[in-house]
Amino acid sequence: MTRSRLAALSTESAYRVPWTFERGDGHYSLRNLGREPLSAVTFSLYGSGVMPATRPSTLHAGEALEIMISGSNLARDTIGVVRWFRPNGHEYLWRVSF
Repeated sequence: MTRSRLAALSTESAYRVPWTFERGDGHYSLRNLGREPLSAVTFSLYGSGVMPATRPSTLHAGEALEIMISGSNLARDTIGVVRWFRPNGHEYLWRVSF
């Protein structure tokens, strides 16, 4: 009989997503609510929504990325994905629904 070995539990706290996504009429804002600067921040759109291309940005605490998105039914057929790096070099992705 073999025994399973469990991985040691991590003592590291969960990382809270540092964003708020403010929705408007075609105008959206992705704001960094965290305490650290986040680099190479990008927002990608998947589905029938349309937005202008943006270059990767660094957002310090409190700063926001303004995004213009158009589409007839974003809530039904479009999602956004935010990608960023923390100062420690770890990459993160966060899915946004409309």
